[in-house]
Amino acid sequence: MDSRIKRVKYKVRRRQGNVGDQPGLIVIPDDALKPHVAMFSYNKDELVTSEGKSIKVILDQFKKCDNHTHWIKVNGLGDAELIEQIGIHLNINPLVLEDIANTHQRPKFDEYNDYAFVTSRIVHFNKEDELINNQFSAIIKDNLIISFEEDHEEYFEAVKLRLKAGKGAIRTAGPGYMCYALTDTIIDTYFMLLAQIGDKLDLIEDKVYTDADKSIMFNSQQIKRTLIIIRRASWPERDKINDMIRSESPLITAEVKIFLRDAYDHCIQAMDLIENYKEVTSSIIDLYLSMVSNRMNEIMKVLTIISVIFIPLTFIAGIYGMNFARQDDKGHVIPDNMPELYWHHGYIYAIVLMFLIAIIQVFVFWKKGWFNKL
Repeated sequence: MDSRIKRVKYKVRRRQGNVGDQPGLIVIPDDALKPHVAMFSYNKDELVTSEGKSIKVILDQFKKCDNHTHWIKVNGLGDAELIEQIGIHLNINPLVLEDIANTHQRPKFDEYNDYAFVTSRIVHFNKEDELINNQFSAIIKDNLIISFEEDHEEYFEAVKLRLKAGKGAIRTAGPGYMCYALTDTIIDTYFMLLAQIGDKLDLIEDKVYTDADKSIMFNSQQIKRTLIIIRRASWPERDKINDMIRSESPLITAEVKIFLRDAYDHCIQAMDLIENYKEVTSSIIDLYLSMVSNRMNEIMKVLTIISVIFIPLTFIAGIYGMNFARQDDKGHVIPDNMPELYWHHGYIYAIVLMFLIAIIQVFVFWKKGWFNKL
């Protein structure tokens, strides 16, 4: 496995619109993708699909499949007219349409007279290792669920395969069950993302013990930031699912609530993993800082030992480097001036003395065990 960790890029999102705009105003971001509409009409006997780019696809299939449950899948929010037409046709509150277009919503579950509105966050790494945090929105009404996604990526292929297979309750449990299936798939993407983060943390932790460098700090910090983003998505997701379980809306049946409890457990597990990984990330950072501090202490200890050894040697050299004359210019002996300056072999004596002092100090340090801890 490659030990290098790529730098995670974070897709910057800016809130659209101006301060004081009229409530319910649909503001489409400049970089929003043009919508692609896919419609799945199903019952226990058949599945009818169609695709297009306008509301005509929806209206035509409504006419042909009046005794089916419908899943309308809109990928791309770059057409305000389409969103408005869907709102008019289904009699949706303009505030809901505004929340669909304004892709900064936190996960929530809102109930209205004859429909419900849910939002979630789809968080994942793309091929460029960029962290994507997109909004998923859905309107549940009668025998219909219409979902909105920001891009053209396919996140619900598994749900489509289950729908084609026709096994289980997905074709018979109504739009509430489809909402559960989509929500559960989004939670599963959190586990996939956390598995990738877990692998990266293992690589970083191995590097701490084998070849620690400052990249550990950078990689750990960006993973911690990623975990914060996932946490901001998963915590309100738990509250949203709990609101759905407690809802008395006929759109969320007792059968669906059983499955929602399972999704709630999955969300709790994801949150536990997030908290555990945050602790591991913080521990790695603390461990690296402690290792750097210990290494600095070891270096300072070596320098201190060297300094202690040379301090007395420098003192001796400094004393005999003052060169006070023993005699004046007339040959008279000057009292209290260095008699050693005229010793025979004085240089050898000084060198031997300094060498002995150094040996004694090294021996004392060795007996104290200072060298064993370097």
